[in-house]
Amino acid sequence: MSNIAIQIENLSKRYQLGVINSGRLFKDIQTWIALKRGKEDPHSKIGSNKYNNTEDYFWALKDINLEIKQGDRVGIIGKNGAGKSTLLKILSRITAPTEGTAKIKGKVASLLEVGTGFHAELTGKENIYLNGAILGMKKKRITQKLDQIIDFSGIEHHIDTPVKRYSSGMYVRLAFAVAAHLDSDILIADEVLAVGDAEFQKKALGKMQDLSTGEGRTVLFVSHNMSAVRNLCNCGLLLDRGSLIINDEISKIIDYYLFKNEDITPIPLSEIKERNGNGSLRFTKIEFIDKDNNVRETFKTGEEITLKIYYTYNEIFENCKTCQIDLGIYDIYKTMVTWLSTSIFTDKFDFNNGFIYFKISKLILAEGTYTFNLACYNNLGQADYIKNVGKLNIVFDDYFNTGKNIQTNLQGFFISDFELINS
Repeated sequence: MSNIAIQIENLSKRYQLGVINSGRLFKDIQTWIALKRGKEDPHSKIGSNKYNNTEDYFWALKDINLEIKQGDRVGIIGKNGAGKSTLLKILSRITAPTEGTAKIKGKVASLLEVGTGFHAELTGKENIYLNGAILGMKKKRITQKLDQIIDFSGIEHHIDTPVKRYSSGMYVRLAFAVAAHLDSDILIADEVLAVGDAEFQKKALGKMQDLSTGEGRTVLFVSHNMSAVRNLCNCGLLLDRGSLIINDEISKIIDYYLFKNEDITPIPLSEIKERNGNGSLRFTKIEFIDKDNNVRETFKTGEEITLKIYYTYNEIFENCKTCQIDLGIYDIYKTMVTWLSTSIFTDKFDFNNGFIYFKISKLILAEGTYTFNLACYNNLGQADYIKNVGKLNIVFDDYFNTGKNIQTNLQGFFISDFELINS
């Protein structure tokens, strides 16, 4: 496996629905023996796709194949029921696969549920020694790390109290501290940090990053908090109904996950009915134009871009004394990162052309996918307002001239270096 920490081949997991057996002991024994030998279940139905769910069973995982390198920080995302927890349980040896294999290089420390691996009647300190023993560590080695674990958990005043009296937050603090400090090669965390407070979550994410970059440990992290996943992980997996959809860089995984079912307004916009305003002006299309006058959807950080916005108007609009067009740029978390407006320019603007340009000499946005909200206001009120206009992809580039395509922290800057063109 060389530098491969986890190698998964044709991995599938089937669960029985409703009942826990076939109704006959002899059949159950035959099924168990066949699966232990890596053979097909002799009582499985034929004549249809074997991964189709039926009234009797469903497939939590379907034919998963992937390799995870040592030191990778892997974010595993997907909807509830996608198979994320099942995959981690198989890797943690809590449950066995129905088909396929999962080869693991090294010791695994898992945090799958709050309190997993703890004995309720034992104190926090006793559970630290218990977990260390499960990982095969000697008592002397655990004692050497005891102070670090207790200090990181922040529950030193309760360390000699039975854990059955702990709150869920104290439980997860101690469980994470134990898993992060004891000798393991792979750390698995399944949504457990959601129980902790904001301070501990930040502390835990920093620790997992240190374990990976400093100690070379492999981290598998499941969370519905996309911000935490993006900040921690360098690669990711997207699961959907038991199938592996994408295995790629974490930014691409998150963008696909958040936008694949998103109702992004297509271009042109003239037929869109979900909009507000009195209709005196209506947006019809938006284009992203590069310096060579090509229409594109993908730009590099720091590149020149011109946003051309088309609209129509009626005779009511022609008599308006004031008017402004606003454009808000939103990231994948629906947070507005910057805003452009004709109101910045004091001169009266001529709207008779039916289009307007926002030219940005340097597009100061971090890598990701962005959408736009368009609004027009005049002295009669709101003329038009439409959300999720278009989709713009930004990729990293050597913005600071370092010779490398490095990640930047530019997201959220106000784009002040732009001009308005009306010809």
